[in-house]
Amino acid sequence: MLSAIHNFLNGMSPTASVIISIAFMLFFGFAMTRLTKLLRLPNVTAYIITGILLGPYCLSLVPASVIEGMDFLSDIALSLIAFSTGEFFRLSVLKKNGIRVLVITLFEACVASIAIFVLAFFILKLQFAFSIVLAALAAATASASTMMTIKQTGARGDFVNTLLQVVAIDNLVALLAYSVAISLAVAYNSGEPILAEDILLPLLANLAVLILGGVFGFFMKALLTKKRSTDNRLIVSLALLFAFCGICTILDISPLLGCMSMGTVYINLTNDEKLFKQLNYFSPPLLLLFFVRSSLNFRLDALFSAVGSIGNAPLIVVGLLYFAVRIAAKYAGAFFGCLCAGKPAKVRNYMGLALIPQAGVAIGLAAMGARTLGGEMGIALETIILASSILYELVGPACAKLSLYLSGSYSDTLEDLVTVENVDETGKKKTEVALLIERIQKIQEHIPPAVTSHKENEDAFTEAAEEQYTHIHTKYPPRRFRK
Repeated sequence: MLSAIHNFLNGMSPTASVIISIAFMLFFGFAMTRLTKLLRLPNVTAYIITGILLGPYCLSLVPASVIEGMDFLSDIALSLIAFSTGEFFRLSVLKKNGIRVLVITLFEACVASIAIFVLAFFILKLQFAFSIVLAALAAATASASTMMTIKQTGARGDFVNTLLQVVAIDNLVALLAYSVAISLAVAYNSGEPILAEDILLPLLANLAVLILGGVFGFFMKALLTKKRSTDNRLIVSLALLFAFCGICTILDISPLLGCMSMGTVYINLTNDEKLFKQLNYFSPPLLLLFFVRSSLNFRLDALFSAVGSIGNAPLIVVGLLYFAVRIAAKYAGAFFGCLCAGKPAKVRNYMGLALIPQAGVAIGLAAMGARTLGGEMGIALETIILASSILYELVGPACAKLSLYLSGSYSDTLEDLVTVENVDETGKKKTEVALLIERIQKIQEHIPPAVTSHKENEDAFTEAAEEQYTHIHTKYPPRRFRK
């Protein structure tokens, strides 16, 4: 049955094959989220599993030609993720706690990268090029799971504010580390001696991309005027993002840092949160295709064998050790970073637990790294990151919720949620029923409207569509035909 479907897809015209394959990826990705939802797992886990099942190493329902032709998705997905991340780099927020947050971020990211490099190169005796790129990817943190947990629990306070800023800057550090690491890896594989310019040139290139992204942010602000119709706002913003992504691809530079800069400049110039909500509602199908496409090349058999081009250790051993060591290093780095930044005990003791998840940016960078390194080394890199991402998404949200609870950022105890006086105005002690009623009334006053982030994105997108519909029918009213 499966072989018949595979032969049928391969026998189609290229256009039909691409369309049917995309339909498979979208439908099965959605269907898998129904199962992971029952297990309270994030959608990213469902998408990765879907790609593994549809790929050539399992059910083989997506032809190899389609997989190769969709290679551009990683660049586009990274652009959208990075632009959305730029929304959290508000200067007004960064000025309050910027230096302390930067210290914490540098500690937790650098300790994780150093620990993984020591593990891979010195302990497991893996190739230098592979070890240094894997170490750079260890710095990245997936922000989606942590932010979702914060919204679900309604957590707030110094711990939450610090965590949000650390997560926002964390991937910036990871990108810079990756840029240097991939350049060193390419130089090492070429057999040429590693020079100082192999480190400086990537940093200068990323600085140039950062500036260019800021310029694009100014362009976006100038083009998205108040008179611009809502559908054209979406069109222009996507056009600028894709154009910038294309320029970076031509120069063989990751668009992540520049798109982050574009989003940062735009939000600080306009304070226009609505555009980010519209893009967030538009992007899920693209992100689904990106994660499914990334995991289509996942090789289950490769996990249980050693890849000669990187070393003698089986990838399953490398992956499990990477998973465990990165968690320990993230926790230790965050602890000492908070200690140096003068953060209280409740912040430094539990910050590391909230930095465990790793998916979006790491998977995107792994896909780009696999494309650059090529061969068995590239496949091994992507296999380890995808396998560990599944594990991180299994434990990450629970650890994030635990860190919020232990830090006192939220509580399930009614007495901890609100404070009420035990006596009334006359000095008489209130009854337990009266105290309960007063607490409930105070909680109701502080409950925000029951609108999730996804609902806000949907409302923004729907409102834009309705405004455009009204605009068109006002300007071009439908003609009435005479009898």
